[in-house]
Amino acid sequence: MVIDPGLDHLVYATPDLAASVAEIAGRTGVAPVEGGPHVGLGTRNHLLGLGGRAYLEIVGPDPGQPAPERPRPFGIDDLAAPALVAWAVAVEDIDGRVARARAAGFDPGDAVPMARRRPDGVLLEWRLTPVRTGAVPFLIDWGRTEHPAAALPVVPLRTFRIVDPEPARVRAPLGALGVAADLRAGERPALRAEIGDGLVLE
Repeated sequence: MVIDPGLDHLVYATPDLAASVAEIAGRTGVAPVEGGPHVGLGTRNHLLGLGGRAYLEIVGPDPGQPAPERPRPFGIDDLAAPALVAWAVAVEDIDGRVARARAAGFDPGDAVPMARRRPDGVLLEWRLTPVRTGAVPFLIDWGRTEHPAAALPVVPLRTFRIVDPEPARVRAPLGALGVAADLRAGERPALRAEIGDGLVLE
């Protein structure tokens, strides 16, 4: 199994956050922890540790916010069912990593600041490159903020795999980003993770 040591989180997007959280809790026996709203984006999340500094983000529409002016991230508005849609790699000096990736032929985009407030009132702040779905991760830099995985209940990540009909087209941007992954050929693009005692998310 090849998992980048910088793996920060996997993004499991859903059109119905409460239903997906309940399903994962029922399947794993561990309840994901409420993360908080992404103000202005129309979403909120729940989190589940995957071991170390990695976690699963379950993200969906926030009924407590008005509909955003722009589409919700991760293609949430177009989802008919939950799906593992994206992943993030944690880095230090995100601007330096972006510059090196550009020099190597791949532009991940400029890093922008973001924040959300946990239910206990603690403000989390971070910077990340524009979120993207699919095989190529986005980058995230937590700076001095306490990492979200620090106090989460854990369901271990067993495997994480990227599947693509043309692995070479994925290998190039991964290399430019300095990211390692279990990349395999398959009929259709997909992200696939196994957590706990055999729960497969894809």
